[in-house]
Amino acid sequence: MPATRAGAGPPTAPLTALPAISLPVAATSAATGSSSAPHSSACTRRQPRRCLCSMPTSLSAGRPCGHDRGLATPPAIRKRHEVSAISFILSPPDPPPPPPGPRRPSCPRSREAVAMTAAPSSFRFLRWLGLGLTGIALGASGSYLALTPQLPDISTLKQVHYETPLQVLTRDGKVISEFGVKHTLPLTYKQVPKPFVQAFLAAEDDRFFEHEGIDYAGLGRAFTEILTTGNIRSGGSTITMQVAKNYFLSNERTFSRKFTEIMLAKRIEDSLTKEEILELYLNKIYLGQRAYGIGAAAKIYYGKSVDQLTLAEMAMIAGLPKAPSAYNPVRNPQRALIRRDWILGRMLKLGYISQAQHDVAAKAPVGLNFKGSLQDVQAPYLAEMVRESLLERFGKDVYDTGYKVYTTVDSRNQNAATEAVIAGLLAYDQRHGWRGPEAKASATPLKSLSRVGGLEPAQVTGVGEKTLTAELRTGERVIVQWDDLKWARRYISVNSIGPVPKNAREIAGVGDIVRLQAVGKRWRLAQIPQVQGQLIALNPENGALEAVVGGFDFGQSKFNRAVQGWRQAGSTIKPLIYAKALERGYTPASLIDDAPLTFGNWSPSNADGEFMGPITLRRALYLSRNLVSVRLLQAVGVEEAREYLSRFGLEKSRLPSNLTLSLGTAEVLPLQMATAYAAIANGGLRVNPYFIEKVVDRNGRIIFQAEPRKVCRACELPAPTPVTMADGSTEPVEGSEVIAADGSSTTAGGDGTPGSISGSGGNIAVVQPVGQAGAPDYPVALRIMRPRASWQMYTILQDVIRRGTGRGALSLGRSDLAGKTGTTNDARDAWFAGFNAGMVAVSWVGFDDPKSLGRSEYGGFAALPIWTQYMTTALRGMPHSMPPAPPGMSSARINRLTGESTDSDDPEGIDEWFPNELTPAPKPPAAPAEDPALLLPAPVLP
Repeated sequence: MPATRAGAGPPTAPLTALPAISLPVAATSAATGSSSAPHSSACTRRQPRRCLCSMPTSLSAGRPCGHDRGLATPPAIRKRHEVSAISFILSPPDPPPPPPGPRRPSCPRSREAVAMTAAPSSFRFLRWLGLGLTGIALGASGSYLALTPQLPDISTLKQVHYETPLQVLTRDGKVISEFGVKHTLPLTYKQVPKPFVQAFLAAEDDRFFEHEGIDYAGLGRAFTEILTTGNIRSGGSTITMQVAKNYFLSNERTFSRKFTEIMLAKRIEDSLTKEEILELYLNKIYLGQRAYGIGAAAKIYYGKSVDQLTLAEMAMIAGLPKAPSAYNPVRNPQRALIRRDWILGRMLKLGYISQAQHDVAAKAPVGLNFKGSLQDVQAPYLAEMVRESLLERFGKDVYDTGYKVYTTVDSRNQNAATEAVIAGLLAYDQRHGWRGPEAKASATPLKSLSRVGGLEPAQVTGVGEKTLTAELRTGERVIVQWDDLKWARRYISVNSIGPVPKNAREIAGVGDIVRLQAVGKRWRLAQIPQVQGQLIALNPENGALEAVVGGFDFGQSKFNRAVQGWRQAGSTIKPLIYAKALERGYTPASLIDDAPLTFGNWSPSNADGEFMGPITLRRALYLSRNLVSVRLLQAVGVEEAREYLSRFGLEKSRLPSNLTLSLGTAEVLPLQMATAYAAIANGGLRVNPYFIEKVVDRNGRIIFQAEPRKVCRACELPAPTPVTMADGSTEPVEGSEVIAADGSSTTAGGDGTPGSISGSGGNIAVVQPVGQAGAPDYPVALRIMRPRASWQMYTILQDVIRRGTGRGALSLGRSDLAGKTGTTNDARDAWFAGFNAGMVAVSWVGFDDPKSLGRSEYGGFAALPIWTQYMTTALRGMPHSMPPAPPGMSSARINRLTGESTDSDDPEGIDEWFPNELTPAPKPPAAPAEDPALLLPAPVLP
């Protein structure tokens, strides 16, 4: 009797009585000890997954059916499969089978079995493929019908308005800053160099000029992904499809969005030329660092326009669209280089460049000149002034309006001012010694630091006897020579430094973080100054700001010391007090006693502790004698002087009501001092500072035009019209005296009389043209100072530079310059305010938390060099111009020491100017000496 598997009934038993799952034949044979089974151990397979149909029947003969090996099941066995499944459900489970015997080798499938199962498998695959393709076709047709009515109008691409941020420009059109989410700098296709276009084609779509907007191979990959995973990981997008996405669609990766992108791409190709499509693409593609488009990217990464880029730089930017963060040369320079070199290789393979061009470009370093913005000019403090002003006027929507704000500053002057402030503060800082390395690389990673005031962070990697080797953030290694190191004497105190270092090891060690300053092709050791400074310059003819620098670095400190920094004025206030004395009848030749004074517990003194006795007003001012200032203020009266000073724009509430006012204890803004000195420079007329010239919308329409008060020396004074002033209002106060063109005075009022104003706050001077008969068609500056006093003060302040504390400005080689130094107690503030007829500039140096700058850090030593460096550039091309003496003035020869009339033979004689009524009589000529021969007795006649 043939052996059967355990649990199997006789062959004639009903199928429903069969147990659900049988043990393998091998197990049964082992259990019964039979060796006469139809299938020996050599031809029985033990399956890891048992099939319900493997049972001893006449058809299967106990062989596995192949179903559990992944093969198609023949029809006859498939029927048994179904019966066995029913049996499994209806039959109770068997008791646990005995443990299986030893594993036996399985038998190979016969060719007949393979042939029997292969055909149905192929048929099933073809059937599913057909169904899938049919489904795709139906889905595509349905999507087309559903989405076509919703497609955007392609014609809008013909007149694209790029999302342009608020842009702040200099007077000559250079970019100062942009405010908004995106940096853009749109270009036409003709403005893009051919190699730049080829770099993008090599990176993104080398068949762009051949296909009709769709890359079918890429789309195949995308559809495969969506069928297998439900979403799309790869793009499969051509440049045309990217244009469709960037201008009309979102970034979601779904079938409907992809299908819409394809349809849009076809329409774009039908409507636009290839060049127009490329122009749209290159102006919209995101390239990291908030740069949208290649124009913005070139500026931000390299500080260049696209036509100035090298091939290596073009390839670097072309590598960014794939992953703007991962291939960003600022954050990941090594990955960016790998991507760039791959693109260069593609360009070589496609025949865009030669082998020589490839090799040169591939050897180039990252070479960034990273700006992080589109700036052409460093004027962040001014940009913030503009932003606040426009935000107040137009609201938050101004950021995305595409407005262009043209300021009054000149790019050349602004850059010169920035360089002058940085140079002056670094010079002060180095005079006071080396405070040591900034940090340790182990505690502060180099890449976490940014440039401050043009100073690059660097990690010391090697120390020689007289050199330092350091690595910059870009990975570039530089060597600092001894001439650029030896200044680093150890800081001890504000008045004391250590000896000159003997070698570089006394300065820094390996692993230290230091700051380096680029000086031409050299690198110089530096450190971020703790001291601060500012420079502000304006045009004395109309008040237009020419340059604004509010500190060493805007990123380090956004506090704008030029327009927000209230500091004691020091001796820079003296010319205004002296001017009041001149209007009261003093002359430059008047003698005032430089002698001790005591008022209760206060005994003012001179900076040198000496007293010179009687001294002329001219000499007392250019030598900055404190006791003379006290006596003059006492003579004119403190309250009258306070009223007079408020005309110049100084805030009366910050002017002390005592004699200390004469020594500069008043708190002033640098902007106010520049405004005050402008009145001396222009002949006694009051101009209002302003910094926005005009605002233009995206269509070029002027929506704001400044109409500042201008100097008109030949004009009769018209009644002023309402004006909105700059912060730190400098308009004459109601009730104060205003001097007319003829020298007479009136009182400022609010009723249309000379000097009346209305409105306050804001930052933009908004005035309407004066409409009076005979008056000019612009607002006229008010006269606040008698012309004769103004002109006399100009000439006295010229002597500050020729003979006094401002002699450092003689290096400019000009005869028309005038100014005044200022130093407060304990040298907490250092000032210089200087001018000629075409430019006024004020520099200041000090600590934000007021403390001594140190011995000898007077205005002429700490602040004057900043002013001089700035004026070297600002006055270039400006003719020497000294205003003529006003009517009613006469010249007389006096002795500069005594103030008395003298003659041309006096070595101390100078020509002094006086009002006609105060001109001294010329010194009478000395009687000629009699001829001694005439005194001899007459000869005796014989």
